[in-house]
Amino acid sequence: MGEYSKALSSLERSLEIRKIALPPNHPDFAQSYNNIAMVYYNMGEYSKALSSYERSLEIQKIALPPNHPSWAASYNNIAMVYSHMGEYSKALSSYERSLEILKIALPPNHPNLATSYNNIGMVYYNMGEYSKALSSYERSLEILKIALPPNHPFLASSYNNIASVYDNMGEYSKALSSLERSLEISKIALPANHPGLAASYNNIAMVYDNMGEYSKAFSSLDRSFEIFKIALPPNHPDLATSYDNIASVYSQMGEYSKALSSHERSLEIRKIALPPNHPGLATSYNNIAMVYNKMGEYSKALSSYERSLEIRKIALPPNHPSLATSYNNIASVYDNMGEYSKALSSLERSLEIRKIALPPNHPDFAQSYNNIAMGASPVTVYI
Repeated sequence: MGEYSKALSSLERSLEIRKIALPPNHPDFAQSYNNIAMVYYNMGEYSKALSSYERSLEIQKIALPPNHPSWAASYNNIAMVYSHMGEYSKALSSYERSLEILKIALPPNHPNLATSYNNIGMVYYNMGEYSKALSSYERSLEILKIALPPNHPFLASSYNNIASVYDNMGEYSKALSSLERSLEISKIALPANHPGLAASYNNIAMVYDNMGEYSKAFSSLDRSFEIFKIALPPNHPDLATSYDNIASVYSQMGEYSKALSSHERSLEIRKIALPPNHPGLATSYNNIAMVYNKMGEYSKALSSYERSLEIRKIALPPNHPSLATSYNNIASVYDNMGEYSKALSSLERSLEIRKIALPPNHPDFAQSYNNIAMGASPVTVYI
C-alpha cells in the first residue's frame, strides 16, 4: 500500500518481541532485519537498508549451515541495494556470490537460479553492457521455461526484461514482440485489473513512444492508467510513474503544457507517498525541469534541476550515475542561456562522476564527450 512508516513501526515492534523471546542469533532475527531492510529500501534509505541486510546475513552465517539458500537470498538483497546506489561492481559481486550458493544448493533448473541470472542481467543493463544483459536474461528465461507452467507470471517478467534491452539497443520491433508476449501471458495468469497488466501496457507504450507512434502509445498508457486507478490507492507511487509516462509522450509531441501538468501531478503524489528526500522526488523535479527547458523557461528549469540535484546529493552516494545525469541536465540549461563556462563546468563534473561510476565504454560517456565537444548542446536526459 506504500504505507512505509506504518510497516516499519510494525516490523520494529516484532523485532523488540523477538529480542526478549529468542536467543540472540536465532534465524527469526535474520528475517526481522531482512524485512526492516526491505522497507528502508522502498523508502529510498539505501544505507539503512544495506546495514539491516548485512545484519541479517551475519546472523544467518552463525545460525545456518554454509551455502544455505537463505545466504543466497541475503547476498541477493545486498546486491539489490548496491545496484540502486550505483555501486554496480559491488552489486555484481554479491549477485554472483548468490548464484554460486544456489548452484550448490538447488537443482540446475530451479526458478531461483533464473532469478539470479535475471538480477545479474539487470546490473549489466545498468552498466550499459547490453549484450551481457541480454545473455543473462535469456539464460533466466530458458530456466523458467523448464521449471514453470507456460503462462506463469515470471515468464512475463522475463520477456519484459529482454524487451527493455532491445529497446535500449534501438531494436524496437524485437522489444515490442517480447512485450506483447509478456502481455499475452499476463492476461492469462493475472486478474483483469492486476498492476502487472498495467505495467505491461505501460512498457508497450514506452516503446511506441520511442518509435514515434504516439497515438498507439497513448492508447496503451490509457489502458495502463485505468488499471492502476482500480488496483492501487490514490497516492501510490506507481500512479506517479504513470503520470510521468503520459507526460513523456506529450513532451515528445511538443505538448509541453500538458506534459508539465502530468509531471506536476506525479510530483504531488510522490510528496504524499514518499519521504522528503526520496530519489523519486528528484526524478519528478528533473522531469519538470526538462519540460521547462524545452519551453524556454530556463530559470524555472534551472531551479527544478538544482532541486533534483540537492535531493540526489542527500539520497545517493557521491558518485552515483544519477548525479552525473543531473549535472549534465543543468549544463543543458546553462548552454541554452549562453552561460557556456558554467555549462562546461557542469559537464566536466558529470564526466568525472561517470568515470568513477561506470565501465569505460558505457554509452553515457559518448553523451558526455559529445556535449563537451559541442559546447553543451542541449541533450537532456529523461530519468
